[in-house]
Amino acid sequence: MNPIIDVQNLGSSGLQVSSIGLGTWAWGDRFLWGYGNNYGYNDIADAFDVYINMGGNFIDTAEFYGYGKSEQFIGDFIKQKKPNLVIASKFMPYPWRLRGQDLIRALKQSLKRLSLNNIDLYQIHWPFPPVSIETWCNTLAECVKEGLIKAVGVSNFNVSQLLRAHKTLSKHNISLTSNQVEYHLLNRKIESNGLFQQCKDLGISIIAYSPLAQGLLTGKYTPDNVPKGIRGTRYPQKLLHEIEPLIQRMRDIGREHDGKTPGQVSLNWIICKGAIPIPGAKSGFQAQQNCGSMGWRLSEDEVNVLDRMSSEINNHR
Repeated sequence: MNPIIDVQNLGSSGLQVSSIGLGTWAWGDRFLWGYGNNYGYNDIADAFDVYINMGGNFIDTAEFYGYGKSEQFIGDFIKQKKPNLVIASKFMPYPWRLRGQDLIRALKQSLKRLSLNNIDLYQIHWPFPPVSIETWCNTLAECVKEGLIKAVGVSNFNVSQLLRAHKTLSKHNISLTSNQVEYHLLNRKIESNGLFQQCKDLGISIIAYSPLAQGLLTGKYTPDNVPKGIRGTRYPQKLLHEIEPLIQRMRDIGREHDGKTPGQVSLNWIICKGAIPIPGAKSGFQAQQNCGSMGWRLSEDEVNVLDRMSSEINNHR
């Protein structure tokens, strides 16, 4: 495979990441994704290899994913391959974590699982109470100064929460690098609620998780073939009927770009919007498909068409 060199800056951190990241939520997760049933260790090892061989360098995980297994798997792969990667993980502010020391302990456990001495991007997974955003950000600043973290990010933060994190880190002369949120053609709330624009104004990267709407935007699901389990309740048959014209239009657009798939068009739309999608991959084939969204661009007219069609769907939901 010839690597695709397609990179962008990660906030103002100085880190450069591939335009497509690799999300690892499903690595080791048995409850939602069914790890161990229809895919296993060899499959995700293949996904890792294909992703880096195709020019990807940005891998996102979290201590919560597979209850540490996702980080552990990545650590195994890093030891075997020793690739030059940008690794991101997340701290979960569970309600029993009440002190800054709890974050430091969790970070060190993540580093151990990842087989790293420091991490490129460490994020607060959710803005959960009871501990304040300021307390966690002050502790993250300490970790940056100690050399355990290169850049600080947040996840699922709204505008006011983002500004609180940004202000606290600024007091330590540290930039807030990123905000990881759900963003795709069927969920564009960050455009309408001001979050996307606020991030742009502050030089904060948007990292888009579930960029394929957990598979809906790949075109593999239809009203007669709905997602199984929890995903099926979140994306009902009615929605699958509603998105059929959008999927068909993405197929038409893909044909104009050397036969790109609806999923690749969906991911490229996010890139064109200025965000960094981190689609998951449970196999080498999925990783290859995801990386096929790099190295080319939708036209402005094509982006506008997808904007209009997705807005009509979202307005009816």
